[in-house]
Amino acid sequence: MNKVLVVGVVVVLIVIVGMWMSKSMQRQKEAAAKAIVDGQQFLKKNAQRENVVTTASGLQYEVLVEGSGDQPVLSSKVKTHYHGTLIDGTVFDSSVERGEPIEFPLNGVIKGWQEGIPLMSLGAKYRFYIPQELAYGMRSPSPAIPPGSTLIFEVELLSFR
Repeated sequence: MNKVLVVGVVVVLIVIVGMWMSKSMQRQKEAAAKAIVDGQQFLKKNAQRENVVTTASGLQYEVLVEGSGDQPVLSSKVKTHYHGTLIDGTVFDSSVERGEPIEFPLNGVIKGWQEGIPLMSLGAKYRFYIPQELAYGMRSPSPAIPPGSTLIFEVELLSFR
């Protein structure tokens, strides 16, 4: 009799957990769909601003400070200071706030950076508006960046090799 009771409790728990996971996945899908629509609306309006350039891929950028000299290529290792936010202004990551720039191979980051940073010369500072398909898409690299998010980065190119 005890075995039947234990099996019954286990089955009920499995059903409850399955239902909870299904509802959680549905909420995530709905949030991602909203983030995509909100991002598309933001980018459409942002593209109308005078200083914003939109590339063929949909990346948007504006030059905050012109640099000079050479530009990095996809195989470069770049050192930057950056400040990343969601379209609502929520900061999700910032080397500026940490007070420590970051160095990384350009070909190892999101497509929006791979396309945008080679536009910059040494010392330049740009603001990138990165549609979700050039960012993390439906993946969420952290709880701070919901799936489907359009991202905004202010990036200063400090050095590259």
